[in-house]
Amino acid sequence: MKLFLFLYIKRVDFFKGRKDKNQMKKVIEGTDLNFEQEVLESDTPVLVDFWAPWCGPCRIVSPIVEEIAENYEGKIKVVKLNTDENQDTAITYGIRSIPTLGIFKDGQVVDSVIGAVPKQHLEEKIKPHLASIH
Repeated sequence: MKLFLFLYIKRVDFFKGRKDKNQMKKVIEGTDLNFEQEVLESDTPVLVDFWAPWCGPCRIVSPIVEEIAENYEGKIKVVKLNTDENQDTAITYGIRSIPTLGIFKDGQVVDSVIGAVPKQHLEEKIKPHLASIH
């Protein structure tokens, strides 16, 4: 009985931490094929999270990136690009370390952050580039 209760509690804890699919819709999955449309041709600034599934620091930054997507919806677009699956784009932008968070505006990289950083630091980097909502 104790083992069953322990396993049940662990299962509840596991599912409690998972994101609802609707929350994830604010973050766009970037690919080599859609990068130009989603990032370079975007009317609003774009935060691109260059990441890989095996990267520990990428997993640390991921919830922060998702929060930014939700908190700044309409002011900045957030795109996550898996560098293992989309090597052409990673090579084009010289991504040598992950996570790299690139801020794109008018099709150009205007700023970037390399490594796992606190949310406050990332917000300080993106705020000067946010789109104004009229």
